[in-house]
Amino acid sequence: MIHLDTSFLIRALKRGSPEDRRLRRWIQEGEILGMNAVAWAELLCGPLSPAEKELAAGVVEQRINFTPTHAEIAARLFNESGRRRGSLMDCMIAAAAIADGAPLATSNEGDFRRFADAGLTLAP
Repeated sequence: MIHLDTSFLIRALKRGSPEDRRLRRWIQEGEILGMNAVAWAELLCGPLSPAEKELAAGVVEQRINFTPTHAEIAARLFNESGRRRGSLMDCMIAAAAIADGAPLATSNEGDFRRFADAGLTLAP
């Protein structure tokens, strides 16, 4: 499974974008694409057209609940990465991928590289 970050999926909805091409390749390869509830909520905050929302819902095969285990990992990531204002959402998204042992597809790699030592891998 590959976890999708909000930034990646927003760009992937634009036909012909690099993210769109990566997403299509993964679908052709039979990869399962998932998104945790936190990232899904962030996506729904839009702006999304009804057609984009429907397309996103069709692409994301698994929506992953945010669990107490994810919360513990997210808190550790937040505290260990300097408690940066505005970074809790990224910590929560990274935590779910780490807990599932899944790579994260993001268009904001710089925001997530700091979690590599905690076990986060970025999707190729």
